[in-house]
Amino acid sequence: MYLKVQLPWNVIIPAENLDAKGLMLQRSIIIRLLDEFSAKKSTKDLGYFLAVTTLDSIGEGKVRQHSGDVLFPVVFSCITWKLFRGEVLEGSVHKILKHGVFLRCGPVENIYLSDKKMPDYRYVPGENPVFLNDKMSKIEKDAVVRFIVIGTKWIEAEREFQAVVTLEGDFLGPV
Repeated sequence: MYLKVQLPWNVIIPAENLDAKGLMLQRSIIIRLLDEFSAKKSTKDLGYFLAVTTLDSIGEGKVRQHSGDVLFPVVFSCITWKLFRGEVLEGSVHKILKHGVFLRCGPVENIYLSDKKMPDYRYVPGENPVFLNDKMSKIEKDAVVRFIVIGTKWIEAEREFQAVVTLEGDFLGPV
């Protein structure tokens, strides 16, 4: 689900980037904010950071004692994306194993669909393994699959989410 959030942030501008003209200062603050924002990647509460939409306010700068750098408190709006339990999404299959498949959906790289959560599908081994059902519907590499999220997990060290999903429900499976 996409979320629009407003966040406070502290942007540090090195002394050499300061300019008497306010326009260059505002440009430096925006560039630094975008750099820091893209490096942050995601948080447990808000999900993945996708885009800064507006810079709402720039507070008064405070000079740091030892370095001479200036810290500006800013408030900005941004778009984030987060998986929620019960949400119906579509993902692309990127790895097929005997006991299930791994999918990608948006910025989430590790979404696991267990063979136990694919009713009527059976594993067919070979050079290009697939999961097949009686109606000849197949889940193969690069196939797009509609699923329901049944659980998510935040991995702090990698700053990313993992999810477990199911095809148990109506209108779910290969698209």
